[in-house]
Amino acid sequence: MKILVGYVPTPEGEAALAAAATEAELRGASVLLLNTSRGDAYIDARYANADELAAAEAALRAKGIEVTIQQALSDGDVAGSLLKAAAADDVGLIVLGLRRRSPVGKLILGSTAQRVLLESPVPVLAVKVASAHD
Repeated sequence: MKILVGYVPTPEGEAALAAAATEAELRGASVLLLNTSRGDAYIDARYANADELAAAEAALRAKGIEVTIQQALSDGDVAGSLLKAAAADDVGLIVLGLRRRSPVGKLILGSTAQRVLLESPVPVLAVKVASAHD
């Protein structure tokens, strides 16, 4: 089995990476780490640099987890990139990090996570960053 983690170098991305590692250990699975930009430029803060990707890879390998990294510029359709990667690589689980949102923010449609949750043909594990109250 392969687990796809949508990774960005943020607290949400780190929470997704940790959850993917836990799931991979439990299931004896490998991890496909996907990092894409939202646009056509490398200056997107969500586009991980070499050191951030190396650290993510090292964290997984330290737990004995096989990892493959895919990184590409996106056409702005991050959800589409995640769904395509899941289909192309025979993924059994997608792991995403979620931002905490205000009640008004929760009403806004079209977020990457929401689209993946609704359109994914495989289970999706959505994780939040632990807060001081958790």
